[in-house]
Amino acid sequence: MSDQIKFIVEKLNQEPFKKSYNLITFDSLESMQLLQLLSDVLGEIDPKHAVDIREEMPEQTAKRMLSLLGILKYKPPGSISDLSAFRQGLVTGSKPVIHPVLHWLLQRTSELKKRAYLARFLVKLEVPAEFLQDDTVAETNKQYEELMEAFKNLHKECEQLKTSGFSTAEIRRDISAMEEEKDQLIKRVERLKKRVETVQNHQRMLEIARQLRLEKEREESLAQQKQEQKNQLFHAEQRLQRVQLQLKEMHHAVVDSKPESLMKKLEEEIKFNSYLATEKIPRELESKKKSLYFLQKVVAEPAMSQSDLNVLEIKINEVNAQINQLIEKRMMKYEPIDSKFSMYRQQASIISRKKEAKAEELQAAKEEMSNTEKQMQQKTNQARELEGSEVLKGDEFKHYVNKLRSKNTYYKKKRLELAEITAEYGILQRTEELLKQRHEALQQQLQAIEEKKGISGYSDTQEELERVSAVKSEMDEMKGRTLDNMSEMVKKLNAMVADKKSSLAPVIKELRQLRQKCQELTQECDEKKVQYDSCAAGLESNRSTLEQEVKGLLEECIQEESNYRYINCMKRNIEVQLQRAKEEMKTYVSPDPQERRKAIREQYTRMILEQENLGKKLREKQKVVRESHGPNMKQVKMWQDFEQLMECKSECFLKQQNQTAIGQVIQEGGKDRLVL
Repeated sequence: MSDQIKFIVEKLNQEPFKKSYNLITFDSLESMQLLQLLSDVLGEIDPKHAVDIREEMPEQTAKRMLSLLGILKYKPPGSISDLSAFRQGLVTGSKPVIHPVLHWLLQRTSELKKRAYLARFLVKLEVPAEFLQDDTVAETNKQYEELMEAFKNLHKECEQLKTSGFSTAEIRRDISAMEEEKDQLIKRVERLKKRVETVQNHQRMLEIARQLRLEKEREESLAQQKQEQKNQLFHAEQRLQRVQLQLKEMHHAVVDSKPESLMKKLEEEIKFNSYLATEKIPRELESKKKSLYFLQKVVAEPAMSQSDLNVLEIKINEVNAQINQLIEKRMMKYEPIDSKFSMYRQQASIISRKKEAKAEELQAAKEEMSNTEKQMQQKTNQARELEGSEVLKGDEFKHYVNKLRSKNTYYKKKRLELAEITAEYGILQRTEELLKQRHEALQQQLQAIEEKKGISGYSDTQEELERVSAVKSEMDEMKGRTLDNMSEMVKKLNAMVADKKSSLAPVIKELRQLRQKCQELTQECDEKKVQYDSCAAGLESNRSTLEQEVKGLLEECIQEESNYRYINCMKRNIEVQLQRAKEEMKTYVSPDPQERRKAIREQYTRMILEQENLGKKLREKQKVVRESHGPNMKQVKMWQDFEQLMECKSECFLKQQNQTAIGQVIQEGGKDRLVL
């Protein structure tokens, strides 16, 4: 765990994060700061996730991080078997959840950047089957899939071109150069053909030249085959030497080993493998099956809203409270019996956990040992192939290391001398620049003087030369004097430079000593820093163990307090019941009839008598109802028949009225016809 945190802190202090953390400050980060740090790392991988988590809801933050981690194919470690626990830890910013995620992300940042970039184009959008029945939607989805496949192919070609080491500009230059060479060769061939056509028997000579070229090519191929066979022979000899050395080492190992030690090793391996086959692997398989079952169950359920989640959380809290109550009742009920075995059960569980942890450590150590052996074998093979000789061992290796150390000290001395020379060179260069500046200033002064004196344009015409010849001679004398002054000034400057060198020599010596002291102090600082880091890691581990012990003691204290409260409540209930029983006995035994009436027994007897009287009255009513039930039912039936009879009469009366109305209408119609 400490190595993991060191790696995280080291990566966060580098580009592009520049966090300036140490182990203590990083471990003291709060949950919101850890979530913001995780969001920053995810934002470095995918710029869309560079978000301030204070501006969004915790559910949105968890959903965003889980979606990106799913795209990046992150798998939670084995200790977090339940995915819901991992989600809850991600929402709350738990350190056991955030630290492995940061370690995994910072280990492979470049690879994950590429994966996040590809996910924007290669994460397929699932379209429901009922929408695909539409022709336009199906055609658009097909075009989408074709474009995705084309993007895959283009990305593969682009990666191959990047890794091939060629650039388009170089390829274009090579093609243009080859085309120019091709044109030149075609021209030369045409010129040579024209020359050869004038020679006699040119066809036969061309045939002989072709055969000569073929024989030379054959000779080159045979020489190449000979060289390849020599190389194969050399590699075969080296392989034979390596196999012989391995055979010797095996012989030495067999000679030094004893059958008892071999049997012990085999027994230990058999015990370890039997433990893995019978206990560890079946348990892990069962846990994986359970987690798979729960995940399938979660996937099969429909999407849930925030209200559904709140309801489920309330139910979970209620069930947890019920479980705690049942545990307390069970502990109160069976505590005298199980108190003898609880200690042994705890010890057995602790031993089983330690056994599992040691088995995992042993398996990891074996895998690490096999990997290191493979790497060592590869390195030895590479060294033998490169050098063509055996790897140094024992005294030869020590002699070689001593030789390298002497060379290293010699190299450091020369490097110090070179640094001194470069420092002196810098000083001389600076003096040279100063002298050049002064020289340029003097030149400018001279030019200004020439312009003032009118000498700058004396070479324009011959007339001006004749007119100012006298002035030129004077100016020559002035120039001579200025040159003398400049030479004297240069001498003075050289003397000043020599004085400065002599005065700076002891300062440079002191500077060398101070540099050596600085190097020693930096080494001491690095050592102290390493000691500080190791001490901080030890204190941190002690603090974590103490925190665990304090948590365990707090839980025990809470448990005992709950037991104490439960016992007090039971005691109070029993005392109340006893008090009520005493009062009841006192009132029941008292000679006063008024007191007896207040007794609960008397009240219940009066209530029982009242209920018995009420029951007698109700039974009498029931008897009367049963006796009058038959006549009453007959009377009801007669009334129903009477009602049906009256309904039938009303229907007949209505029909008769309709028929009489129709007959009158027909008679009136016949009379009208007769009148016509």
